[in-house]
Amino acid sequence: MRGGPAGRGQRKKQPWGGVRPFSIKTKLGALVVVSVLITTGLSVIAVHTKTELRFITVFSMIATLLITQFVAHSLTAPLDDMNAVARSISHGDYTRRVRESRRDELGDLAQTINVMADELEAQDSQRKELVANVSHELRTPIAGLRAVLENIVDGVTRADPETMRTALKQTERLGRLVETLLDLSRLDNGVVPLRKRRFEVWPYLSGVLKEANMVASARASMASGSGSHTRTDVHLHLDVSPPELVAHADPERIHQVVANLIDNAVKHSPPHGRVTVRAREGAEPESLELEVLDEGPGIPRTEWHRVFERFNRGSVNRPHGPGSDGGTGLGLAIARWAVDLHGGRIGVAESERGCRILITLPGPSPTSR
Repeated sequence: MRGGPAGRGQRKKQPWGGVRPFSIKTKLGALVVVSVLITTGLSVIAVHTKTELRFITVFSMIATLLITQFVAHSLTAPLDDMNAVARSISHGDYTRRVRESRRDELGDLAQTINVMADELEAQDSQRKELVANVSHELRTPIAGLRAVLENIVDGVTRADPETMRTALKQTERLGRLVETLLDLSRLDNGVVPLRKRRFEVWPYLSGVLKEANMVASARASMASGSGSHTRTDVHLHLDVSPPELVAHADPERIHQVVANLIDNAVKHSPPHGRVTVRAREGAEPESLELEVLDEGPGIPRTEWHRVFERFNRGSVNRPHGPGSDGGTGLGLAIARWAVDLHGGRIGVAESERGCRILITLPGPSPTSR
């Protein structure tokens, strides 16, 4: 999740560096020198023309005041501009900037104020994105937990140990998400920890797909009461080869990746379409190649580089299939973030039909084997 307003604070310094040929001290010194020269010149004229001293004094005072007024205006005008920008920033408007046309201390101050405004704008944008990310990610375990509890209350399923373990699993996942999603504010610093371990791919992905189906059913029941719809007609298919395939990664982060990719693929699938999650062994030991394929309209090649940007919903005007929606534009961005944390790669790949997202996760480092 790179780019965006976070990079605006990196402004280039002006080429004159610490040497200011038109500094305020230089201007004030020049004002004094000019005032002295005017007074001396008029005094010399008065001596040679025998003009009364009082007239010379008045003329010199008027000339000095005019020059002083001109210099004072050149110094106070940018301060008024800075004051207006500072007031806007204090009221939450980070769009205004100070003109940086001066080559003196006021020019440096204007540059500093603009950098501060850039950083505040970036932080405000990141805060809003963090709230959106948290809301997006918490929706899945909450919907799953609600589905389990509603089934128990309605008598569809019994409160047996297996059902309660499913509810407990969702609750634990919800707690972990609350902790880990708050770390998104530190995403750009690369300090979010990874808890990698070895796990069997088939049962792991099977659980992810089962949860996706359960969440879809829960959303359908929740939406039916409000008169809206959600996708329940799309078939999820798992293809793992070899069946005993093992990977080394952070299961929680990979869950984010697969769940968001499935959610995105389902939204853009045709009625009664099929979404396939395919897992293969990578080139390195315990490395993993994941693919998520759908049968939707696909993504134009010109949009491939923008697919994983935050809040990008693609060029498709309306997702396909009954009950699909445009989403928040965050799922693929979160998927890229989780893959980047692993040092892997994610991108759109060639496909004869629909969209194909390819993920490559590296194996464990030699020191961790």
